[in-house]
Amino acid sequence: MLIEIDFTSDIPVYMQIRHQIVVGIGDGRLGVGDSLPTTRQLAKHAGINPMTVSKAYQLLKAEGFIVIDRRHGARVAPRAQEGDCQEIRESLKLLVAEAKIKGIKKEDMVDMIFNMYKED
Repeated sequence: MLIEIDFTSDIPVYMQIRHQIVVGIGDGRLGVGDSLPTTRQLAKHAGINPMTVSKAYQLLKAEGFIVIDRRHGARVAPRAQEGDCQEIRESLKLLVAEAKIKGIKKEDMVDMIFNMYKED
């Protein structure tokens, strides 16, 4: 999986890495147990500091998306069981508020979400 960094974006580089890996897991390009590039490999490929990649990997680990060990490096974690969706609920609450402010209709939001699920 190639990570592409937009250096003109307001989104911090470590968050761009995090988002792209989460999307890769969500859309199936990255499966359970798949290896991620080492911190140095990804930093060299993207032309960034290895500490930035490390920060993204630590965030992904804390969120349960990846596991890291010294012998096997970073790998996609097993999928979590259904459980508390509070964090997702809070993110959606913010996203819906932003959509309302921008004039996006409820039906259009539902269609967008539905189509994203269908793409899998």
